[in-house]
Amino acid sequence: MTEIPQSSGSLSRRLTLQLMSGAAILATMLYFVVLNVARDLAETSQDNILFASATAILEATSVQGEEVEVDIPYGALSMLGNVSDDRVFYRISVADTFLTGYRDLPQDPQENGAGSRYFTDTYKGESVRAITVMRRISLNAQAADVAVTVAQTRTGQMATVARMSQVALISGAGFFTVAAVLAVLTARSAIRPLNRLAGSVSRRGPKDMRPVIGPVPSEMVPLVTSLNRFMARLKTSLTRSEDFIAEAAHRVRTPLATVRTQAEVLLRRVDREENRHSLREMIRAIDESSRAAGQLLDHAMVTYRTDHLERERIDLAELVRELVARLQPVAELKDLTLVADLEGDAWLHGDAILIQNAVRNILDNAIKYSPRERKITVSVKRDGESINLQVTDEAGGFPTEGSALLTERFARGQNSAGTVGSGLGLTIAKEVAEAHGGSLILNNTKDGGGACVTLQFV
Repeated sequence: MTEIPQSSGSLSRRLTLQLMSGAAILATMLYFVVLNVARDLAETSQDNILFASATAILEATSVQGEEVEVDIPYGALSMLGNVSDDRVFYRISVADTFLTGYRDLPQDPQENGAGSRYFTDTYKGESVRAITVMRRISLNAQAADVAVTVAQTRTGQMATVARMSQVALISGAGFFTVAAVLAVLTARSAIRPLNRLAGSVSRRGPKDMRPVIGPVPSEMVPLVTSLNRFMARLKTSLTRSEDFIAEAAHRVRTPLATVRTQAEVLLRRVDREENRHSLREMIRAIDESSRAAGQLLDHAMVTYRTDHLERERIDLAELVRELVARLQPVAELKDLTLVADLEGDAWLHGDAILIQNAVRNILDNAIKYSPRERKITVSVKRDGESINLQVTDEAGGFPTEGSALLTERFARGQNSAGTVGSGLGLTIAKEVAEAHGGSLILNNTKDGGGACVTLQFV
């Protein structure tokens, strides 16, 4: 069972959250910056108009004889009313003596000498923005300060700030939304090379040890380099193991054949029944060992070629016809009938040696397990986009439970007692089918009297 590594969290989610957190901070800063700028602009606009109004009134102030006369221009106060519906107040005093306007209108508490000063205060229950402009004149041969204070309620200014605040809020929310979308896209883009690498490796077969050669970001180069080195070491180890199995099977099979020949010669010369029985058991054990060595050699060959399929256009019907003809003498030794039901349109692209090996192992199993004087049918038929090669026998069928385990290495059924075999035949057939993108299907015939093995090629 593959051990699943412990997860420390999603890298994509972590990157997305970090980018979105930064976007939220920037959106908040944007909101307050825009709000402060809007407040300053609204206040500066009102201050400029107040200054223009107060200056106009101050310029309209003159000394006539021993009195100060003020001819308040109409535009001095109307310009404030045109901007908004706020109320406007004014107060004119000479040398701390009230002259005209609103007597109780507050003046800048820090007023001192000529110049102008802005201030914010409360008047008649409302917040007002005011300016005091002063000019020194000569009155009765003495210096006197004329102070003009103009004030306006801040309702319009606050409404403007509120509108700008709403705009700033919408701008901040829009900025955050766009930044959040970009953060998600950026995180996905950053993780995409990892996902591509994982997908490339996961789609490979169990024996595909080719190095990863696609372009990757520079940050992933050490990871890919380590992965390629690991696969190179693993490939070397697997190759050595397969070579060892193939060499061992080859070296074991030749001496076993010699020993079997000598045992058969000796069997003809021995008269005592107990000795003949021992020799028969020896010959059977030799046959089983030779069969196992041969199938180990076949399996090693299949394992190697599945990584390097030599695909060519194959007439599957013709391939099966030749194989049936080759195995016919073996079947006749048990009085078995091999029947071929083949269609003409059975062309596919595949490795002829592997497919022939898989079909031969399936037929060999059917011949071994079938009782005498029975029939084995091999059919090749096209079903839409797939080609099905079926081998049916009359050997009793597969067990109702655990038939899927028969495709595992060295697995054999309950009816295998007394039959020479290694448990690799169906394993080889399954690996060949999967190497060609197909599958191996194990079923029983409808009447339950036999097994049906299907090689399906897509």
